Amino acid sequence: MNREELHGFVAGSTGNESNICQICAMRDGRILYEDCWRGFKADDAVNVNSVTKGVMALLTGIAVDKGFIRNLDEKVISFFPDYQVKRGEKTIYDVTIRHLITMTAPYKGRSEPWKKVCTSDDWTKAALDFLGGRSGITGEFRYATLGIQILAGVIERATGEKLIDFANRNLFIPLGIPEHTIHGDSSKEDQFDFFMNKTPRKNEWYSDPQDTVTAGWGLCASGRDLAKLGDMVLNKGVYGGKQIISSDWIRQMTTPYIKLGERFGNMYYGYLWYKPFENREVYAAIGDCGNIIYVNREKHVAVGMTGAFKPMIFDRVEFIEKNVLPLV
Repeated sequence: MNREELHGFVAGSTGNESNICQICAMRDGRILYEDCWRGFKADDAVNVNSVTKGVMALLTGIAVDKGFIRNLDEKVISFFPDYQVKRGEKTIYDVTIRHLITMTAPYKGRSEPWKKVCTSDDWTKAALDFLGGRSGITGEFRYATLGIQILAGVIERATGEKLIDFANRNLFIPLGIPEHTIHGDSSKEDQFDFFMNKTPRKNEWYSDPQDTVTAGWGLCASGRDLAKLGDMVLNKGVYGGKQIISSDWIRQMTTPYIKLGERFGNMYYGYLWYKPFENREVYAAIGDCGNIIYVNREKHVAVGMTGAFKPMIFDRVEFIEKNVLPLV
């Protein structure tokens, strides 16, 4: 398909492509291809869902680079001296930052306590109540969106500032991404609207009553913003001639540590980033509804894609390689 044909295909789709809002492909800071659908403009923001986790990995790297976090084996609980550990809980003392960002941290219960955490006054501390358990540290992969909320608290405690300010100064503004604000409201009705509303959003990041951003979801960004983040990863932490994040962190972040199962497409997992193929230099931060930062070192291209609410769409790597790469 050429560019016009791809635009018409997405515009008329009733399948997985029917929610695509934006696609932007970049190389070395230059836009190679960009298009929009569903009434969205290139600079409109979309809730990118779990792509937020990939951004959290970048912010963790900046905190490490700047010495706020000494190393990934620091114990999580050491950042929360005021947290009252539940009686009988011992495993929490052994959980490290590395466990959080490789999704190998242990948690109590079989499912995530969304209601308990998302109706609390402090989502980070409520997520800490979920951390640990009787099985100890097993190294088992356990995907936990709420668990990553703890990482937001760790960075705030380590840096002494709100994560939204840390992100703006050290990541968004240096990449020419609009300065973000916290969302503010966190009522049940507002959370439902935030996920389900298919219209453009502000340059914001969802937040709890403590004005701490949601670490596992809730960042709003455009396809162009995602492409810029991908372009920086593509160039080993450099954007616009400036080293934003160390090349060593980008290497660590994209190194595969765990082979995932069928539920996750048999991909590999680094620090909150996926490696879709064992023997290819392709990496991705992936979110529900088809949101993605796609980085291909073989073709030296980064792609950002956004999608409005439409659950369980995880075919964007295939879509990009089939339809977008031939255009650039």
